[in-house]
Amino acid sequence: MVKKNFAVFGLGRFGGSLVKELYEIDVEVLAVDKSLDKVNEFSRYATHAIQANAIDENMLKQLGIRNFDLVFVSFGDDIEASILTSLLLKELGVAKVWAKAQNDYHHKVLEKIGVDRVIHPERDMAKRIAHYIISEKLIDYIELSEEYSIVEVVCSDKLHNKTLTDLNLRTKYHCNLVGIQRGKEISVSPDANEGLIKGDILIVAGHNADLHRFEEEGV
Repeated sequence: MVKKNFAVFGLGRFGGSLVKELYEIDVEVLAVDKSLDKVNEFSRYATHAIQANAIDENMLKQLGIRNFDLVFVSFGDDIEASILTSLLLKELGVAKVWAKAQNDYHHKVLEKIGVDRVIHPERDMAKRIAHYIISEKLIDYIELSEEYSIVEVVCSDKLHNKTLTDLNLRTKYHCNLVGIQRGKEISVSPDANEGLIKGDILIVAGHNADLHRFEEEGV
């Protein structure tokens, strides 16, 4: 399998953490920042680490940036640099550009110039924590859009020994089962007649209202 390669522009709290995580899962990553201290700090985690005071078209071409599978733009408070870099990356033909937004205005501009995904780390994490703390059954929550999400829900006594046919998830709740995690094993296409066991984790996708109803009534 061909290894994918990634680049991270901006080694602040989010960008730096991203480089470390990619390093942990053995992914090739280019790390770029204007601060030499930051570059030195994260050079041990990156395949290549480069100091660049200004992001320009020639520099990006020299890096062969269009050959990267995905580039993250994660500048701190420098919204202008974030927008300019994202725009150049898209114009140079980078397959996927993800960018961190500071606010809703920044988000709108990034979307207008064609960024493939805009990330709000603090807001997204706040949503996940909010959903987690109000539910005893919810393990994790991933927002797909404003209306649709994926949740991980713990199988309770109510579903113990019942089958997926008994659960009737799609008809009763208009949700789709993505998979079942049991211990360290994940079944992506579980048999409809397989019995559920208390403690199983159901990975379910659907409209937020339907997911909430399933969480309240189904488990």
